[in-house]
Amino acid sequence: MQNKSALIVVDVQNGFCPGGNLAVAHADEIIPKINQLAQYFDNIVITQDWHPDHHISFAMNHVGKQPFETIELDYGTQVLWPKHCVQGTFDAELHAALDLPTTQLIIRKGYHAHLDSYSAFMEADHKTTTGLAGYLKERGIDSVFIVGIATDFCVAWTAIDARKFGFNTFVISDATKAIDLDGSLQHAWQEMLAKGVKRILVKDIIQLQDSLAG
Repeated sequence: MQNKSALIVVDVQNGFCPGGNLAVAHADEIIPKINQLAQYFDNIVITQDWHPDHHISFAMNHVGKQPFETIELDYGTQVLWPKHCVQGTFDAELHAALDLPTTQLIIRKGYHAHLDSYSAFMEADHKTTTGLAGYLKERGIDSVFIVGIATDFCVAWTAIDARKFGFNTFVISDATKAIDLDGSLQHAWQEMLAKGVKRILVKDIIQLQDSLAG
């Protein structure tokens, strides 16, 4: 499994952990689980939100708008967020507790000022690719296991796009944390499962590896 699988660790950054500018409740509690999972994967990819200060998704850049309101852009509905993960700031740094020694690639996303990016594979316009699918396929990887923040946004979009690109896709649900904005978590799981994403737990990986080792 190790040669043909990759662990994708989504946006485990200071900005999304307690004390961050877009903190997800208890998000740092998944980090020990992610570190535990890392020992079972030879191939790890990390994503990192990397926004310019004037990014279109920041509510402060729209007169009269508040965080979590929405606007319509040419690529669809855009949630407006508190300013977060600005390039070069502490908020954008990967959480110091992450211990992922076999990481080979960091995908930075959200750096186009007029285009948001949740997925590790595609920008929010569903046209602009990050190159991750090609990278994984060149490496002979056919299965991805996704963890991180937030389950209902960047994790879900990454998982759905992974399926579009033909990967066997698993979300390790107890190694993710959600924002859950107006029912967004339930909706995200419904959409992921409908697209063929499989929902598993950390213990499923450990049991599989133990059985292979045995």
